[in-house]
Amino acid sequence: MRLGVPYARISFFYASYFGAIGILAPYIGLYLRHRGFDALAIGQLLAILMAMRIMTPALWGWLADATGRRMTLLRVAAMTAPLCFAAVAVSSDWLSLALALAIFGAVWSGVLPSYEANTMNHLGDRPQTYGRLRMWGSAGFILAVICGGLLFSDERIAWFPGVTFALLVLAAVGTALTPPASSQHHEPDGAGLIARLRTREVAGLLLAAILLQASFGPYLAFFTIYLRDAGYSSLTAGFMWAWGTAAEIIVFAYTPRLLARWSPHRLLTAALAVTSVRWVLTGVFPGSLTILLVAQTLHMASFGVFHAVSVVLIHRYFGGTLQTRGQALYSSLGFGVGGALGSLWAGYAWEFGEPAHAWIFAALVAMAAAIVARVSAPRPV
Repeated sequence: MRLGVPYARISFFYASYFGAIGILAPYIGLYLRHRGFDALAIGQLLAILMAMRIMTPALWGWLADATGRRMTLLRVAAMTAPLCFAAVAVSSDWLSLALALAIFGAVWSGVLPSYEANTMNHLGDRPQTYGRLRMWGSAGFILAVICGGLLFSDERIAWFPGVTFALLVLAAVGTALTPPASSQHHEPDGAGLIARLRTREVAGLLLAAILLQASFGPYLAFFTIYLRDAGYSSLTAGFMWAWGTAAEIIVFAYTPRLLARWSPHRLLTAALAVTSVRWVLTGVFPGSLTILLVAQTLHMASFGVFHAVSVVLIHRYFGGTLQTRGQALYSSLGFGVGGALGSLWAGYAWEFGEPAHAWIFAALVAMAAAIVARVSAPRPV
């Protein structure tokens, strides 16, 4: 780690931020079903939450790069997010809940891309060590998701908003503690943002990110419900989420070695192909805890490899004054467009079809992402 990197403070933020995600992602579907919403309504509500990550990260990124006040803006977003989320607990119907989730999503989506850009600037000429910081986010996710499994059994799922609120506050504290890093004011080859987006490598990476996140639709919206309906307890469901995240920690720790041995696009292609296998195993063998554990172990590729390599590539492709917008585009297109499409189609598939069909379709989408990553790889010189 480079001298001067505020390791402990960055690690605290990642642990808190992804701790909040560790409650939000696995249990919001269960909470919404507890509130009386069916699968279609749950898919629509989560699609709205994801959709806020389409335009708003780019807006936050543009403001940060244009004003040069990246840390100030992300701290404002982080401190406002808990207040916005509080409205979720008091929303009584679909419309008010959709509005509350939309406002929260618009604010919350401004935090991570700017923070990632600040982290990469702290790392300087060693961006490949990002994974060793980011793995603390995975650790926070694991702790949160296991605690959620212990807490949210039966009627205690009603505690979900309060626990999420507390973790959002901790993430806001993390942004306040982290100092800004000096940016490197150079433009990448091709100079402008549009020029970057027109290159085959960048367009392919972003399209692959969209397809990957779309394939995550059944997982993010319904995996906990899927396990509960298959007869597993909330604690087992929490453990399954934690197991997958524990696998990704290994990848984050060894990202520098992976990138030293294989090209980034080869790693991306392999990760996406493995993701396709993961969704097949999840959909075909819901009654086998052993096979589900194997499938969850593959999260090390589905998220760990893909995300760690993608952040490094985005940092490489979008330098200087484009850096925050580059991270914002990756977030808004992948997690925003892809996540919204995934939640929406998964809701319809769950309501009007068989869960197994949703998982198989997710596998096909992930394989399409693998093909995109392969054909968009830089040609040998």
